[in-house]
Amino acid sequence: MTLDGTDREIIALLREDGRMKLVELARRLGMARSTALARLERLERTGIIRGYTVLLAEDYDRAQIRAHVSLTIGPKALAGVEAALRRMRGVRQLYSVSGTVDLIALCQAESVAEMDKLIDRIGLVEGVQRTTSSVLLSTRISR
Repeated sequence: MTLDGTDREIIALLREDGRMKLVELARRLGMARSTALARLERLERTGIIRGYTVLLAEDYDRAQIRAHVSLTIGPKALAGVEAALRRMRGVRQLYSVSGTVDLIALCQAESVAEMDKLIDRIGLVEGVQRTTSSVLLSTRISR
């Protein structure tokens, strides 16, 4: 699907405030409520907008321990490793990457001890040959 300027504006506005009322969205777009609703429903129906999420307060989010966990996996193990990581709540995102590792998992936990346990669990997944972790200290840019 090709997005036009209005579609991109809808997405930008909802990224700022995913709970924005339809009336406010239509007002900010300068269009009728029914038109804004039709555009929004089309973005959802086509899968461009897959869902809405919660943004946490900075103080709470900063208190969380986050780490990038790089994984080297064995041949033909990708599907099983991905399925196992998908079931682990602390694995927030999983990236397929080029280079010396196969995957990078963005992990989050409430304490160093919980992060340690999560990384150990990841290392025990069948097909994972090696993990290397980097704990994130601060966020310099977030868009």
